Amino acid sequence: MNFGYSETCLAHDTGERHPENPDRLRAIQEGLARKHSVEYVNADSATRDGVEAVHDSDYVAEFREFCESGGGNWDPDTVAVEATWEAALKSAGLACWSAEKALDGDDGRDTPFALGRPPGHHAVEDDAMGFCFFNNVAVAARHVIDADDTDADSVAIFDWDVHHGNGTQDIFYEAGDVFYASFHEEGLYPGTGEIEETGEGEGAGTTLNVPLPAGAGDPEYRDAFDELVAPALRDFGPDLLLVSAGFDAHRHDPISRMRVSTDGYGMLTDRVRDAAAETDAALGFVLEGGYGLDTLAESVAEVHEIFDGKRPLTSDDDANDDVRERIEEIRNSHPAFDE
Repeated sequence: MNFGYSETCLAHDTGERHPENPDRLRAIQEGLARKHSVEYVNADSATRDGVEAVHDSDYVAEFREFCESGGGNWDPDTVAVEATWEAALKSAGLACWSAEKALDGDDGRDTPFALGRPPGHHAVEDDAMGFCFFNNVAVAARHVIDADDTDADSVAIFDWDVHHGNGTQDIFYEAGDVFYASFHEEGLYPGTGEIEETGEGEGAGTTLNVPLPAGAGDPEYRDAFDELVAPALRDFGPDLLLVSAGFDAHRHDPISRMRVSTDGYGMLTDRVRDAAAETDAALGFVLEGGYGLDTLAESVAEVHEIFDGKRPLTSDDDANDDVRERIEEIRNSHPAFDE
């Protein structure tokens, strides 16, 4: 894979005890250093107009002023310093790079993966939250749809972070040109992402939430993708598929109770790649969460190795009954599965 990366993102200093800290990117680089065919690309930062395409201009101005005054706690979990403004623009720009390179035809071993921070999927139109200031994947999706020089009329976003991407959902909830699907731990922060939330107006049916009970692991994620996300993507037919790739559903991540293994992320990667190929969609990745440094590094490396030719290991175990019931509930209620 080709990884978008910039040391500008390291300057966003959240403090030693904050789970979303610069060591996350350092750990990923250390893990990838043991692999081959790894290339890093520094991309342009997002423009202010680019972030204001999905964020309220008053909020953007307030955030910039907050950083220029030295930063602090935007909320109890979301911390900024003076350098956070530039880091957030760079992180959004890296996501745009991933989308652009995917649409330019970079695939296989050249598939783009944006390694930016701060992450983005909790940032709503007019506020920061959950460690996020700009919604990177949303900025990227709107950027390529609105650009005159890209062939993207529609984008799908698959969010496998353990937390629901409330910001991404909210930004595109009434948009017919962006499909958003999320796997997330039921009841975990921020408490959104119910199966009844399926979009409104032109976006009716373009949101697919799959809240999974604590303890779900590889078999449950496998079945949920095969029976829900893959057919929904076929139905939507995007020009570009972006993965909001958080790795905090890992069984050893410190802030969730899910049971996905490192091999499980390889399995998901392989299925995402197949789904993109089936719909003739370009494919790019954008980093979100993941807070166990070792497991984050291992999981990103696993994604890379799948594109470098590794065959994924897929569990043969049956999914548990609770998740089987949840899958059937969604299939029987979501507009994407209407006969």
